[in-house]
Amino acid sequence: MTAAGLVARCVHGLEPTVAAEILRRGLGAVTRLGHREVHFHTSRPGARAVALRTADDVFLLAAQCADVGTARRDAGALARLAEAADLGSLVRLRREHGGPGALTGVEVSASFLGRRGFTRYDVEDAVGHALARRLGTGYHSRRTGAAPPPGHSGWRVTLDGERATLMLRIAERPLHRRDYKRRSVPGTLHPPLAAAMAQMAGIGPGHTVLDPCCGAGTLLVEAGRQQPRARLHGFDLDPQAVHAAAENAAGLPVVLGRADAERLPLPDGGIDRILSNPPWGGQVAGRGLLTVSLSRWWAELGRVLAPGGTAVLLLPGTGDLPAGLDRGLVPVHLQRVRISGAQSFLVQAVLEERARDRRHRRTTLPR
Repeated sequence: MTAAGLVARCVHGLEPTVAAEILRRGLGAVTRLGHREVHFHTSRPGARAVALRTADDVFLLAAQCADVGTARRDAGALARLAEAADLGSLVRLRREHGGPGALTGVEVSASFLGRRGFTRYDVEDAVGHALARRLGTGYHSRRTGAAPPPGHSGWRVTLDGERATLMLRIAERPLHRRDYKRRSVPGTLHPPLAAAMAQMAGIGPGHTVLDPCCGAGTLLVEAGRQQPRARLHGFDLDPQAVHAAAENAAGLPVVLGRADAERLPLPDGGIDRILSNPPWGGQVAGRGLLTVSLSRWWAELGRVLAPGGTAVLLLPGTGDLPAGLDRGLVPVHLQRVRISGAQSFLVQAVLEERARDRRHRRTTLPR
């Protein structure tokens, strides 16, 4: 296999997580962590970068140049990226890394940091038209909002203030579009972020995993894909969410049911790992007892989690962590992520061993 430079794109804040997965899978040497990007280099035959679970997408590095200026006219200068790309090598490398061979059409997506006098569409059109001319194929502009025709190759342009980068997607479609995602519900979790949470939990064979606010089941499916020998349980108060989770998790050992996240039909201390993206009133409003008292939610997590067990939670802030500490849930890792422009936190907490005694000493909450 010819040596190749690759770029994994991801949720902002997950760059170290993606880099760790690249190293753990033996996909190559990480060379740089940027804004929502992990650059790595590989010459390993059979390296399957398209198997990355925590990356939104993975690309071949096609060309780079200095970042252009901020004036509207500067966007046209980015056509030189298309002129500099070695298209023959890119076709070969994409096939070697598990993607299709032919470049039968062109679509381009662009993003940049900082204020500019041009739009992303200006960048996309400048590079897209130049690529299409070189390849002798059609170009689909994203200005219309229409989906590209089948078979079009995905290209990406980024400008970070120092350099402009052109990349070619390896797979036919972005990695974050999972095949299992047949159904969705409002507030459904981004699959690569769910995969990162499952990895953070350290799920082992035979572990019992719970998502008390399972929604469309994304966390449970990602956990099951990473550890097929885990026992998965999901609950949600919304029957439509439970139906969506059942369809998405088809074929996995998942037990699903309707229940309030603060009154779960589970015995004390029977859960090894908890994964949860609770509805704190952002995209989805809380329902049931969540609207009454958040402290009861933390109490229920502490009740069902086994001493020494781990909970990985996606929270909008850190202000509620003292309530978890009161129930013996001790934060051991905190990671800031940015989702759709909003700041959130990945929190890994472990239930301290002495919580078993505390559980029996404290007054039981009304159930």
